[in-house]
Amino acid sequence: MKIKFTKMHGAGNDFVLIDDRCGEVPWEDYFLMVSLASRRTGIGCEGIILVQSSEKADFLMRFLNPDGSEAELCGNGARCAAAFANAIGAAGKNLTMETVSCGLVDAKVDESGVCVWMPEPSRRDYGLSLNVDGQVVKADFINTGVPHVVVQVPNVNDVDIEKLGRALRLHPVFEPAGTNVNFVSFRAPSRMSMRTYERGVEAESGACGTGAVACAAVAVETAGFTLPIKVKTPSGYDLVIDGDWRKHKCTGLTLTGPVKFVYDGVIDLDEIKLGGDVE
Repeated sequence: MKIKFTKMHGAGNDFVLIDDRCGEVPWEDYFLMVSLASRRTGIGCEGIILVQSSEKADFLMRFLNPDGSEAELCGNGARCAAAFANAIGAAGKNLTMETVSCGLVDAKVDESGVCVWMPEPSRRDYGLSLNVDGQVVKADFINTGVPHVVVQVPNVNDVDIEKLGRALRLHPVFEPAGTNVNFVSFRAPSRMSMRTYERGVEAESGACGTGAVACAAVAVETAGFTLPIKVKTPSGYDLVIDGDWRKHKCTGLTLTGPVKFVYDGVIDLDEIKLGGDVE
């Protein structure tokens, strides 16, 4: 079974996008999706995005992590999905996508990039003290569609993200689902740099949209920052988080940034588990 795909990235966060409005892609085949996402034997990506038919919105965005699990939401993935859906004629420039766990998400596509209206943040748990290998790590937790821990550090480049990020991602406090982990350096007045250890990728991400929103919300609600906020990703791109401030909490948050179409291809799903060729 050969399928067409498009490789895209949003601010350095890379994805494989597939038009599955006919419902023919066997996305529930765990091993197939893992093989497809593999950088050595597949296409390689931080997430597989299927644009499927929806009765509630312009389309349904189904997001699969590189480990084959299904994610609740991906901010940069949603931005890429919006641009892709617009390009294939599944939606206009102002659109609404259905997500599996976070309901309907609105987006706008224009020449400056793609803006997505994010779900309302939930389950804030600020001022945590987490014991990691005998050391206490100060952190804040917030859910911005997916769970995120935010750790403030003087310089994000000095963090051993693979070691500390994984330890926090698997910390007992966040069982059983685990969490994404963001290390952030706040830079006044409304700028910051961040790096993310991403759940499902199980490594550092090139960028994380929901993580950028989490860092911005924590900065506004705990450190006196004001919206909009520019967040520098590890890949060197800026993501802009904007929204409103009501009752001492962020609301109506948007995530805006660049998306890029990298290349189109065709892959044989019957061969991919064996290391099939990409055209």
